[in-house]
Amino acid sequence: MPQNEHIELARKRHGRRLDHEERVRKKEARKPHTMAEKAKKMHGLKAKLYQKQRHAEKVQMKKTIKMHEEKQSKSKKAEAVPEGAVPAYLLDREGQTRAKVLSNMVKQKRKEKAGKWNVPLPKVRSMGEDEVFKVVRTGKTRRKGYKRMVTKATFVGEDFTRKPPKYERFIRPMALRYKKAHVTHPELKATFQLPLIGVKKNPSSPMYTSLGVITKGTVIEVNVSELGLVTQGGKVVWGKYAQVTNNPENDGCINAVLLV
Repeated sequence: MPQNEHIELARKRHGRRLDHEERVRKKEARKPHTMAEKAKKMHGLKAKLYQKQRHAEKVQMKKTIKMHEEKQSKSKKAEAVPEGAVPAYLLDREGQTRAKVLSNMVKQKRKEKAGKWNVPLPKVRSMGEDEVFKVVRTGKTRRKGYKRMVTKATFVGEDFTRKPPKYERFIRPMALRYKKAHVTHPELKATFQLPLIGVKKNPSSPMYTSLGVITKGTVIEVNVSELGLVTQGGKVVWGKYAQVTNNPENDGCINAVLLV
């Protein structure tokens, strides 16, 4: 048994104290008081740094509260406007309905969280870590096995710099890094070679998404500015999502279908 897991093991065997939840609740309730006491007793540079940290926390909390609070908005009801003459002081009030509206940022995040795209490949085979990663043995006697070599196609940004070999846990080979993809527009029935912007979602694992691993079914973001697509407002569309339809590590290229 690893040396540091004796606490978890004891919990598994004997469970927690009967008053554990109550103690945790009380400790949480005492926390603001203890932090205030700590802030009072500090002085010098430590106090400055501590106050800066507390200030940042408070600002973040206020932002979060503001973002989630529901705002009152007024909208006019066409059918509720009465017929005939209306006094001047009632002109503004008549035919309005009050609705609670969440801030736009929260709405946008909810939409992204739902993340429901009408994709060409709705179901893809999940890939395990043993398939995506290869164990790289290191050390003088090749006993250390903490490094992993990514065996699938990957995308890393323009300004990507490798960590020093000692601290690099995941190795992404140069030969399997891609910068462009062959994207087919389903309505135009034409294929374009477009630069990659990023990996939006790999259905197999969030870890693959963060590493930029591209497998079949992955949703990638591509730069479509050269296609000249515009929004209803007349703005040029810069980035759009596309789903990978082939196995890039076998074919040596990324083929994708644009999500429109």
